[in-house]
Amino acid sequence: MTHDKTTPSAPEMSWFAWGDPERAEALDPALRDLIVQALHADVSPIPPVEEADVDLPPSHLSDRLRELLAGIVGTDHVLTGDAVRLRRSGGKSTPDLLRRRSGQADPAPDAVVRPADHEQVQRLVELCSSEGVAVVPFGGGTSVVGGVDPLRGPFGTVVSLDLRRLDGLVSVDHTSSTAVLGAGLRAPRAEELLGEHGCTLGHLPQSFEYATIGGFAATRSAGQASAGYGRFEDMVVSLRMATPRGTLELGGAPASAAGPDLKRLVLGSEGTLGVITEVGVRVRPLPETVLDEAWSFPDFATGTEALRILAQSDVRPTMARILDESETFVGAALGGREATPGCQAVLGFEGTAEEVETRAGLVRRLMTGAGGTRLGPEPVAHWRENRFSSPYLRDTLLGAGVLAETLETATTWTGLLPLYEAVTEALRGSLEGEEGGAVILCHVSHTYPTGASLYFTAATAAGSDPLSRWDRAKRAVSDAIAEAGGTISHHHAVGTDHRPWMVSEIGPLGAEILRSVKSALDPEGVLNPGKLVPERS
Repeated sequence: MTHDKTTPSAPEMSWFAWGDPERAEALDPALRDLIVQALHADVSPIPPVEEADVDLPPSHLSDRLRELLAGIVGTDHVLTGDAVRLRRSGGKSTPDLLRRRSGQADPAPDAVVRPADHEQVQRLVELCSSEGVAVVPFGGGTSVVGGVDPLRGPFGTVVSLDLRRLDGLVSVDHTSSTAVLGAGLRAPRAEELLGEHGCTLGHLPQSFEYATIGGFAATRSAGQASAGYGRFEDMVVSLRMATPRGTLELGGAPASAAGPDLKRLVLGSEGTLGVITEVGVRVRPLPETVLDEAWSFPDFATGTEALRILAQSDVRPTMARILDESETFVGAALGGREATPGCQAVLGFEGTAEEVETRAGLVRRLMTGAGGTRLGPEPVAHWRENRFSSPYLRDTLLGAGVLAETLETATTWTGLLPLYEAVTEALRGSLEGEEGGAVILCHVSHTYPTGASLYFTAATAAGSDPLSRWDRAKRAVSDAIAEAGGTISHHHAVGTDHRPWMVSEIGPLGAEILRSVKSALDPEGVLNPGKLVPERS
């Protein structure tokens, strides 16, 4: 969007951290002292090893297979160098970064292959299926659930299918308010290209600067303006996907009763059923006006009730979020502001000046009636300016010896506060102990008429074995989510991390259906093995 500060051509991400290495910052000593005090534990730095010292397994790509791949994409686009393979050896979760900081880069792909268009992707997946080569689609590499880990499964070779060259705006239909985008197109560039036509997609998740259009579709992404624009899956009108069995082209009509919507089957498939190459989306005119407002509520229960009333009303803001007491306090401290008592809500409105003023006026009455106090735009301005920076702070903390990781879930309004309490208790119970305490933050990031999401951040001392420490917490939380009736993932997807809880999520019959669909589209099982689809028990 033109009203946001974006990075149209973000550089290659760091191999051991999030984003642009030039934006990494050292931890302020005063902040470090505050963290040590809050966690009741000393912390020790976790510096990365030198890149040359990373234990990168050798490539097992045979000369014969290299020639076959090069015959499709060209010699220059079959890469086996250490640097490029290292940067495709996984995603950006805290466990991913801990492993790479310690010098472990296994698994790593045997090659990185960069196709230019759908036809090349189609030929590649057919070749890999016939040759028994695992294929892991790679867009922005922002997964935090193991979604792009280059697992080879039972296969001797695994290639990372880098879709960066599929980065075009294929078409714009102004009459129908739709556009077709290449799957490898990064979100900032997509907004730039659509902006030239007076349009916006309006999808801005925290991964915005690096994530791609295909990644949004493959993971059922939810952006920060979902209250007004919807989730990414709500924006998708058509899809094109390459599978070992052929090309699948779905959708196009505004609505259909021609059987089950197979487009919905592809959305969220995480590269396990095929490789998405083009996405048709609904677009909107660039907004004339953006209006932000912060509100204060006496406690989290009152604030979430206000958002429920808002979500079930006939008028909604473009963005609606509420922070619990702890996150409200920390957010104010990091922003250099005095914290207001209770909880802070963040609302945003976009559209024409008349639309925005009308909607904002109606929302103000609802929020005031629900116990809210209007604070004005300033707290939201700070949030907007820093909303893509949280991963950098996480990495700064990690380098200083503090684990700061996120997880998310969603449930009905009735179950929201019980789920909030269950997850908080599971985090505290698994993280607090001899190695220190934990700070648990939470906010509601997405609302719906029937329920809402919960987005947690946990900070704790890394301790003597940080990987085991976080794994124990993640398992405890996932079990608590399943027991409390929440979804195992609201928008981070499944990958490897959430796969063990998929049967709890969709049931044994649902798992069998997923396995059957995969078998039909990917009979050899080469597409992104080890992700999403539950194993047979």
